[in-house]
Amino acid sequence: MYHINNSNKMFFLFILIFSTLISISSNSWIGCWIGLEINLLSFIPLISNSNNLMSVETSLKYFLTQSLASINFLFMILLKFSLLKNFEMNNIISIMMNSSLLMKMGSMPFHFWFPNIVEGLSWMNNFILMTWQKISPMILLSYYFNKNFLILMIIMNLMIGAFGGLNQTSLRKLLAFSSINNLGWMILSIMISENLWLFYFITYLLMILMMIFLFFMMNVYFINQLFINNMNFFIKLNLLINFLSLGGLPPFLGFMPKWIIINFLMINKFYFLTLIFIMMSLVIIYYYIRIIYSSFMFNYFKMKWMNFFIKNNFMVMINLFSFFSITSMILSTFIFL
Repeated sequence: MYHINNSNKMFFLFILIFSTLISISSNSWIGCWIGLEINLLSFIPLISNSNNLMSVETSLKYFLTQSLASINFLFMILLKFSLLKNFEMNNIISIMMNSSLLMKMGSMPFHFWFPNIVEGLSWMNNFILMTWQKISPMILLSYYFNKNFLILMIIMNLMIGAFGGLNQTSLRKLLAFSSINNLGWMILSIMISENLWLFYFITYLLMILMMIFLFFMMNVYFINQLFINNMNFFIKLNLLINFLSLGGLPPFLGFMPKWIIINFLMINKFYFLTLIFIMMSLVIIYYYIRIIYSSFMFNYFKMKWMNFFIKNNFMVMINLFSFFSITSMILSTFIFL
């Protein structure tokens, strides 16, 4: 967690937020690229820690992949506006620009860096990488996209996100593959409308925040720790609710934006795409239930040195969010009426 008294971290965190605003509010492609570069150079000091060799390696990997995507993005911008006045190669350029932005987000087929980097980050840095770092590439993608190419990428994201998480033991990697799957939903939502994307993104941000907050408070990084730890029943129940909400199971909060997207697909007769979306969601719910089932059913001896305590005010906040997550579908009926 970033401490307020650490002025360097707070400074870079402020620049990180500011750079995203520069990127999405710029009226030229060069301005967007500058925003992305400032974003990259402000995130690296946040994730690098000289005491931890894993974090140094992670920050180097992150820098190399992001700088490669930035170079490609800049090259395509220059090619589009300086050489090709008649826009003969418009299709190829849109695919290349989209590819560099997908690489920035950790989307398929440029997703290989994402689970590796996630493994070397703290929970708070993971939260920033999975949520805030996706905003500017996603908004830039909505300005200029190749529809057929993105639909192919969406299908691949859904499949890799679903099947990639099946054999994982690390919770960070599990959330990384979940993030790749949700990226498919997000890309489709931004192709439909920016308001729908904003709704999906805020919902996803709330769900991932609660998951990461619980894992951070428990100091848990692997699945087996969930059922070795001497956990309170209410914490397990909160984990169950948040996992199922993240999987998009009704009547939880996570189902609402997915419901709207599936409804849009059905109205526009994208039946095959709808089938893929639903089937991949089932795979994700399967491995979430498998984790929760294990943590509920395995009963270890209570070991005093494994006890942990979550402060009462935090517990009240977690319980309130879980209650809101369950009742969201009832509330949604009032909204859509």
